[in-house]
Amino acid sequence: MTDMNIARIVLASSSPRRRELLASLGIAFEIVKPDIDETQHPGEPPYDYVHRLSREKAAAVAAQIAAPAWVLAADTVVILAADTIGVLEGDILGKPADEHEARAMLRRLRGRDHVVCTALTLLRLGDAPRDPDTRLTRTTVTMREYTDDEINAYIATGDPFDKAGSYAIQHEGFRPVARIDGSHTNVVGLPIETLREMLGYD
Repeated sequence: MTDMNIARIVLASSSPRRRELLASLGIAFEIVKPDIDETQHPGEPPYDYVHRLSREKAAAVAAQIAAPAWVLAADTVVILAADTIGVLEGDILGKPADEHEARAMLRRLRGRDHVVCTALTLLRLGDAPRDPDTRLTRTTVTMREYTDDEINAYIATGDPFDKAGSYAIQHEGFRPVARIDGSHTNVVGLPIETLREMLGYD
């Protein structure tokens, strides 16, 4: 998209990790936090859920700002299921409400594969508005066999409480991930490879 270099770009997220990743592309942007209901609908498949939330975040921020602008929204979920990359059903592990929920999530993930899926939405506002472009990026993550003592020490840092699945791949002290198959930045929260494609970068 050749006009991205001069466009006003608004990131519909308050996540410091997304902010850092977007800044790594050398893009100037503003931040507006979306305010939406993130409750999963009854029977809603995980990929439909993350796709919907990404679009709703973009729309919520678009309603708060003046055109012309591009709105970039993202939503990331951790999905625990037997069938990883092809998962249509499965348990979504969101942000833990407390240390007990964080501990339960980390125990469920221990030694297992799960899918991290991020939906990116790019929405153009202005004289030539476009339908929102939403793309899914999926990464299979294998967790190592960390101990209960390591879980407790990690929870004590306070790091899990704003993370889907109760963990950060980049945490230096915990390092919960044994290996990944796919985008590393997707697991952090903003798949740079997909974003570059959407922005028309080489």
